[in-house]
Amino acid sequence: MNAYYDDEVDALYLKLGNETPEGVKEISEGVNLDITSKGKLVGIEILKASKKLDIKTILSYKLEVNKKIPTQRIA
Repeated sequence: MNAYYDDEVDALYLKLGNETPEGVKEISEGVNLDITSKGKLVGIEILKASKKLDIKTILSYKLEVNKKIPTQRIA
């Protein structure tokens, strides 16, 4: 995941994958999901981001893995 913040327009973009988005779904005012044609989430755009969340917390994070991640067996 990559996070990009543009303080000139107060927009935050979270890039979740390398696939090209084919469409956008607005889930609330100024919060948009970028999706592929198969419905895979590849990005999140947040406009007026500093009014919706604490920018400092999203740009510095800690990853904690507490559970075993499920895996698939390939025959």
